[in-house]
Amino acid sequence: MGGGFRVLHLVRPFLSFLPEVQTADRKVPFREKVIYTVISLFIFLVCSQLPLYGIHSTTGADPFYWMRVILASNRGTVMELGITPIVTSGLVMQLLAGSKIIEVDNNVREDRALLNGAQKLLGILIAVGEAVAYVLSGMYGSVSQLGVGNAILIIIQLCFAGIIVICLDELLQKGYGLGSGISLFIATNICENIIWKAFSPTTINSGRGAEFEGAVIALFHLLITRPDKVRALREAFYRQNLPNVTNLLATVLIFLIVIYFQGFRVVLPVRSKNARGQQGSYPIKLFYTSNMPIILQSALVSNLYFISQLLYRRYSGNFLVNLLGKWKESEYSNGQSVPVGGLAYYITAPSSLADMAANPFHALFYLVFMLSACALFSKTWIEVSGSSAKDVAKQLKEQQMVMPGHRESNLQKELNRYIPTAAAFGGICIGALTVLADFMGAIGSGTGILLAVTIIYQYFETFEKERASELGFFGF
Repeated sequence: MGGGFRVLHLVRPFLSFLPEVQTADRKVPFREKVIYTVISLFIFLVCSQLPLYGIHSTTGADPFYWMRVILASNRGTVMELGITPIVTSGLVMQLLAGSKIIEVDNNVREDRALLNGAQKLLGILIAVGEAVAYVLSGMYGSVSQLGVGNAILIIIQLCFAGIIVICLDELLQKGYGLGSGISLFIATNICENIIWKAFSPTTINSGRGAEFEGAVIALFHLLITRPDKVRALREAFYRQNLPNVTNLLATVLIFLIVIYFQGFRVVLPVRSKNARGQQGSYPIKLFYTSNMPIILQSALVSNLYFISQLLYRRYSGNFLVNLLGKWKESEYSNGQSVPVGGLAYYITAPSSLADMAANPFHALFYLVFMLSACALFSKTWIEVSGSSAKDVAKQLKEQQMVMPGHRESNLQKELNRYIPTAAAFGGICIGALTVLADFMGAIGSGTGILLAVTIIYQYFETFEKERASELGFFGF
């Protein structure tokens, strides 16, 4: 028994206290899976609108302002932390397991249960840590204003919501629903944000009189109310600081490009060793690791923003803190801080084409950071998630599958020609599409759009597969 196992065994005493959803002991019918998925989504949406009890105000700076859409969180509500605890704990555990700091044998049932328990426990601890940091940093008013009772109550509410998210994700993952809770909540949040920015009836006064926030409603409003129709069109397409029609068109264009790229794949023929004539195929997609690189990159950046803002508020004179990030309050969004220097500034997308022209080094650094981070996370993910060439070769051998015209021993070598390249190049493509969307000013950020499209596409594939199996079709 290796030293790594002893680390995992530390979780054993906590397993009986951790909330757990039992694995489905029967094949859950397709219709039932859809119902479970809809109920999970409904619970999440209710929590996203349920205000936190006991908060004094939410006018303070918002450390996660930049990442709210991607982290499926909503300011001042029970779902303040969103999926941050579960994604961060998953990232940490996968990296520990992948780097062999914690030894896990996925073939042993107890090991899988312990790893799952460790991930859950870490997620709850992260939720507690973030809830305490939010309250102490004065996000809801100072602790002296809130009172100790209210402060503890807010922390309990945030932690309980974190546990609900963990349970809902586990419910869907364990065969009761479709896909994963994390993906479902991210996609819903992003689509909700895009639809709101396009059709919001809210009016905002930005010095030029009352304007509608929604780009489409603003277009019709300007065309009806302005006598100069050409100027009205120009304003609807290019207005600053509010969603415009160009942003909306950029969003649609990125959606179409990502859907087009989803079809890129290499299909390797495989056949069964035992059953003669049973042919199949193993598709290797260009987006081999799907949206995982961008989720991991978002988790990394959001945690860096959070730490940087907390430190800058307390120790703004410190050289190392300034190196990590300098922040100032934005004039357009109430109480939001924007990075204006340090590492946090350079890993944030330029706000406009004019900003890119004024700071070309910032744009170049952001581009290099996004491409290299996505490629690196993609390469790392295939190693830690059991989808590397070695793991796939092992799975195919266990299923008694071989590639026609190749020896069994050459299977891993043949897969090695495609999988690492698909992972790295796919990661770079995802990074490049994200940057393109950010530079074009697409609604909901490049990261958000990319996540939404890849998740919706995954759901479409899952939906088709489930429906086909329900109708009795054979699909390999």
